[in-house]
Amino acid sequence: MNKRVFFLSVFALCIIVGGVVNNRFSKNSTSNQKDIASTQTNYGGLNNVTHSLSIEYMRNQEYLGSDIVIEQTLPSGSNYNRYIASYKSDGLKIYALLTIPQGEKPKTGWPVIIFNHGYIQPEQYRTTEKYIAYTDAFSRNGYIVFKSDYRGHGNSEGKPEGAYFSPAYTIDVLNAVSSIKKYKDANPERIGMWGHSMGGMIVLRSMVTTNDITAGELWAGVVASYEDIANNWHHPVHNPRPWIPSEREQATRQPGRQQLVDEYGSFEENPQFWQSISPISFVNDISGPVQLQHGTADEEVPVFFSQKLDEAMRNVGKTVEFFIYEGDNHNLSNNLDTALQRSVDFFDSALKD
Repeated sequence: MNKRVFFLSVFALCIIVGGVVNNRFSKNSTSNQKDIASTQTNYGGLNNVTHSLSIEYMRNQEYLGSDIVIEQTLPSGSNYNRYIASYKSDGLKIYALLTIPQGEKPKTGWPVIIFNHGYIQPEQYRTTEKYIAYTDAFSRNGYIVFKSDYRGHGNSEGKPEGAYFSPAYTIDVLNAVSSIKKYKDANPERIGMWGHSMGGMIVLRSMVTTNDITAGELWAGVVASYEDIANNWHHPVHNPRPWIPSEREQATRQPGRQQLVDEYGSFEENPQFWQSISPISFVNDISGPVQLQHGTADEEVPVFFSQKLDEAMRNVGKTVEFFIYEGDNHNLSNNLDTALQRSVDFFDSALKD
C-alpha cells in the first residue's frame, strides 16, 4: 500500500512540473511570435526589408540560367546567323532572339550584348518584330546579341508582370546573362547590356545587382527613383503630355505603387524602403560605365529621368556619357543612325580590346 501511495505521489508531481514547464514554454512561444511579427512589420530600414524588389534581396538570389537551346534557325543577316533560342528562368521556358557573328571567332569568344526591349503589349509581342535595325547594328559589328522575350511575351511561359513593381523581367534577364556565359561561342567576361525605355530600368537594376555586366547603354530609360517616377513622370514641366495607361498595361504593372504604399508607407513615411528598391540609389555599386541617350521631345519618358541618373552617377564618381537630342522622340527617330553608332562605339571601347 505504501508503494502505491509513493508512485501516485510521484505521478502527481510529474503532472504538476510538466504543467509549469508547458506554461512557461507557451508564454515564451507567444512572446517569440510577437517578436517575429514585430520584426516582420518593421519596414524602417534596409536590414528589415524583404521585398523581392529590394536590391539587397535581389543580390542574395541565385540566377543560374541554363544551357541555351536552338529552337529555330532564321534567315541569316548580312554577316551573322539568326536563331530563335530558349533558356530557363524561374523554372519557365523563356524564348529569345540569338544572333551569332560569322567569320573567325576571337580566341576568348565573341563579346555579347544582352538586349532589353521596351514596353510592348505582351500579347502583341513577336520575337522577330520591332528593334530590327537596333539589333542589326550590333550583330553586324561582331557581337552576339541575346534579346529575351520576357515571361508572358510571345511564346515564353509565365505571366507578364511588368518591370517597375515586380522583379520578374529583371530575373529573366539575369538568367539570360548566366545562360549566355555558358554558351560556347560567347566571351563570359565581355557582356554589355542595352535597354530602351522599360528595358533601361532593367539594365540599371541588373547592373547594381550583379558584376557580370561590363557596360550598359540606356535609351530613354525609366531610371529615376520611385518618388520621381510617381511625381515627375507626367509632370507639367518635365513631361506635359497627359498619360493614361491601357487596362492591359495597368494589369502588367500590378501590384503597383498603391499596394506598396499601403503595405510599406508613403515616400515621406518610409523613405528607406523606397530607396531600397530604387536602383538609382545604388549607383555607387554599378558594375561598369554607362551611356545615356534621350530626346527632349520624348512624350513617353521625360529626359529628366536620364538627367537624374547622369547626376547621380557623376556625384559618386562613376563613368557616364550623356547625349541629348533636341526635338527628338522616344525612339530617337531623327538621329537613329547617330545614336546607334554611338552605342556601337561605346560598346567597342568597353568590350573589345
